[in-house]
Amino acid sequence: MKTEKSICLNIGCGGRPLRGYINVDMDTLEQIRQRYPNQKFDDDLVIVQHDIFSLPYLDNTVEEIRAEGLIEHLPFLDEPRFFHEIVRILKPGGSLYLSTVDFEMTVKQWLQAEDDWKDFYRNDPEAILSQHWFGTYSYSTDNRWGYLAATLYGSQNGSGQFHTNCYSDAKLRAICKRLDLDVISIEQFRWKGDRDHMLGLTAIKPNDRT
Repeated sequence: MKTEKSICLNIGCGGRPLRGYINVDMDTLEQIRQRYPNQKFDDDLVIVQHDIFSLPYLDNTVEEIRAEGLIEHLPFLDEPRFFHEIVRILKPGGSLYLSTVDFEMTVKQWLQAEDDWKDFYRNDPEAILSQHWFGTYSYSTDNRWGYLAATLYGSQNGSGQFHTNCYSDAKLRAICKRLDLDVISIEQFRWKGDRDHMLGLTAIKPNDRT
């Protein structure tokens, strides 16, 4: 249960900062506004630029950690550093929620999509607002060379917007087993209801783990 003194982190918040959380991102609020020009962000959101591999919290002190759409951005060598760091700071009984691209479903989608390249990629503000996506002007995933390409490789419209890793249901369960985290659920869903195939993991650090 959250209290006024509970530490709740939203790591790699990007365009999804949350009230009541310490939102951690590589960008400041103003930089996030520039990256997502079609969204509005309140001035009182708490957004900090902590090192996600060396977070400034004591062992076993964080009540809740969220990391939505983050871990696919982690290079292979950084992957264990991140997971060990969140386990370090999470309280016994604390919860972890993370979401990531469902790589298996995305590959299946890619194979079924039309191979119809239309234009070179653009990341200028007009292109972002118009959903240019290699000339498709759509979030549709029926063309391999549109939004679906960005699902696999990231939007690449900033230094942190590259995908360098991939996950499946089985891999997430194996990681939790390695870290002695209890898996509560892994759900399949679509990003924003109709875009990327995603996996959402909810896990708990056991009360007897310190």
